[in-house]
Amino acid sequence: MTLSEFMNEWERPTDYISVKTSGSTGTPKEINISKANMRRSAEITCRFLGLHPGDTALLCMPLDYIAGKMVVVRSIVCQLQLISVPPSNRPLETLTEAPTFAAMVPSQVYAILTENGRQAHLLRQIKHLIIGGGAIQPELHKLLQSWPATSHVWSTYGMTETLSHIALRQLNGPNQSEWYTPFPSVRVASNAQNCLVISCPWAINPLLVTNDIAEVNAEGKFRILGRIDNIICTGGIKIQIEKVEQLLISYMDKLGIHDFAITSIDDKQYGQAIVLIYCGPREILVTNPHAREQIHDLLPQYHSPRYFVATKEPLPTTGTGKPARAAIKELAKKSLI
Repeated sequence: MTLSEFMNEWERPTDYISVKTSGSTGTPKEINISKANMRRSAEITCRFLGLHPGDTALLCMPLDYIAGKMVVVRSIVCQLQLISVPPSNRPLETLTEAPTFAAMVPSQVYAILTENGRQAHLLRQIKHLIIGGGAIQPELHKLLQSWPATSHVWSTYGMTETLSHIALRQLNGPNQSEWYTPFPSVRVASNAQNCLVISCPWAINPLLVTNDIAEVNAEGKFRILGRIDNIICTGGIKIQIEKVEQLLISYMDKLGIHDFAITSIDDKQYGQAIVLIYCGPREILVTNPHAREQIHDLLPQYHSPRYFVATKEPLPTTGTGKPARAAIKELAKKSLI
């Protein structure tokens, strides 16, 4: 979707617009969301970040999804000057000065900082940079510590159903935290399955039960531990996919593998068997018993992959850059037949 197409849809005399979900756990779907609630969400974000009329906002994400749409809505509602560039890993390439506000996904920020050129300098001058659509890995978090005190970097928590983020946590400076702070009008809790439950006035459902496993503290802040649909049950033991991936990141980096995932296949004996799938040569892991033994030693009991799969192509991702878990699982299954 182009900016002009979105503006045409926004200006139509209708109360709703159609938005695609990300499809991180399956096929993306279209849902209708209220324009009035989008305005309310935009106002709260601008108020929280202290954005003022005339401040500049960078649009560098696809307009097919809620994150990109909300950048435009914030610029309309809060009278920000919108700077639109094509979505890419070099979104600041044509800019001569940093915008006041920008929203990016982790892969964009990481690409800019590892290149460490003029774009990295501009990135560090953005007063408020929000990062969403994926987990903040340790290496990226480390790169974010070189920010000037006048610039703030935030990790966002939200989804299409909440019209973008409903909570933020700071990633740099003295106030950085691993706990998300909900906006004042948002309340969170966890249910019997430890899934996050969100009470948000502008969400599609006022009470939204998510698939995110979360810990909620006494202050009403929360941190995400994984997804309930990303649990592998092998031999009666429940394994959280994200936990295994987190434990393996450093070692996989040493092996030169930056594109990998944990998934599972059905197993007659154990119910499910853990699979490590990666983009790279078979010699790195599939036919390397020493490396596989190192992985076994790094992980807790019962968490080690039973199978290793190497692919020549990058692992499937969604339109917003998240791992496409269902497609990754199917790829592993086909590779092991």
